[in-house]
Amino acid sequence: MDYQGTISRGIRAPIIKQGDDLVKITADCVVNASQTHGFPLQDKDVVAVTEAVLARSQGNYATTDQIAKDVSAKFGDETVGLIFPIFSRNRFSMILKGIAKGVKKLIVQLSYPSDEVGNSFITPEQLIEKGVNPYTDVFTAEEFKKTFGDVKHQFTGVDYIEFYQQVGNCEVILANNPCEILKHTKFVINADIHSRFRTKNTLLKAGATKVVSLHEILNTSVDGSGYNEKYGVLGSNLATQDSVKLFPRDAQAFVDGLQKELYARTGKVIECMVYGDGAFKDPVGGIWELADPVCSPAYTSLLNGKPNEIKLKYIADNDLANLSGEEAIKAMKEIIKNKEGDLTNNMKSQGTTPRQLTDLLGSLADLTSGSGDKGTPIILIQNYFKNFSM
Repeated sequence: MDYQGTISRGIRAPIIKQGDDLVKITADCVVNASQTHGFPLQDKDVVAVTEAVLARSQGNYATTDQIAKDVSAKFGDETVGLIFPIFSRNRFSMILKGIAKGVKKLIVQLSYPSDEVGNSFITPEQLIEKGVNPYTDVFTAEEFKKTFGDVKHQFTGVDYIEFYQQVGNCEVILANNPCEILKHTKFVINADIHSRFRTKNTLLKAGATKVVSLHEILNTSVDGSGYNEKYGVLGSNLATQDSVKLFPRDAQAFVDGLQKELYARTGKVIECMVYGDGAFKDPVGGIWELADPVCSPAYTSLLNGKPNEIKLKYIADNDLANLSGEEAIKAMKEIIKNKEGDLTNNMKSQGTTPRQLTDLLGSLADLTSGSGDKGTPIILIQNYFKNFSM
C-alpha cells in the first residue's frame, strides 16, 4: 500500500518587491526546494502563490488620496452613506479613510451583531437578553453602546464603532436593513463583499439615486494608482498608514506563465493558482475567513470544477460490510476505479464536500501559509488528485 496521501508544503521565498519577476522567483523556489529537500515534482502537483506577493510584484498600490479622488468624481459634493463594511483595521481602515476624504459628509451604517464575515462585537444571546430584533431595530452609536455596554471585538480588543468614527470622522448608525441609510441620503457606497450585487439592487429599487459598490472604486487607474478592473478595492489590505495594496491584476497570465516555466524546467505539467483568503469558518469566534472577493482569482485548467468522489465510509459500511483486510482493500479500489463520471445526488458520494476545487485548495494553501511570519507565500500541494485506488 502507498501510505502517503495529500501533502501541503510551505515553500519559502525572498521578500518580493515591485518589478520582481515572480514567475522566475516562484519556479526557482519550487525547483530548489525539491532538489534541496529530496522530494520529486510530479504531474498534477499544484503550486499556489498568494495574491499578496503577486500584487506587490505588480506594484498594485493606491493611496487614500487616490481613493478619495475616485469617490469624489463619482459622487461630487454629496452626503454619502457607507453601508455594511467589514470590521477590520487591515482590510477596511484605509478604504474608509480614503472615502471620507472624498465626500462632503459620511454616514456609516454597520450591521450587527456581526459583519458579513462573522466579526462580532456582541453575541446573539445579548440580542435575546436585551429584547432586540436585529431585523428591525435601529441604533445610533451612542444608543447601541448604552444598550449593550462593552462592544470590543473578542480577538482584537478593538471597539470598531469608535475606531471607524475616528478614522472616517463620520456619524455611525447600526441597522441590518440596507434601506435604512436612505433616510439619511440617497447616495450610497455599499461595502459588502459577497452580497454586494443583491444589496446594490435592493437600494436602487428602494429609490437610491446612486449606488457604488467597492468593486467600482479604483476599477481604473487614478493619477497613476494601481487598480483592479474587476474587483476595485475589494480584496485590498493596508500597506502603510496612508495606502493600500490592491487585489492583483492579470493573475491568469501569471499562472499560465508559471505553468509553462515549470514545465520547461521539470518536464511536468504542474497546475498553478493564485490564492487569497481561504473559505472556512472559525469555530470559536465565528469568523468566516473569506474577506477577499474570491478564494482564487486565477488558476490553470485542471483546477476548474468540483471533486467527484465516493464516500469511503459509506461504501465500507454498506457495499463492503462483509469484507475485511486485503479483500476489502481490493474491492474498494475496484469501486473507485469504476465510479461513475458524475456522482451528483448519488448516495455513494453522500457526505463528500461539493465545493469548487479552487476553494478547497485555496483554503488548504491559506492554512498552510498562514498570515504572519512563516515566510512561505508559495505552497506546493502534492497527491491531491490521487485516491485510494492509486
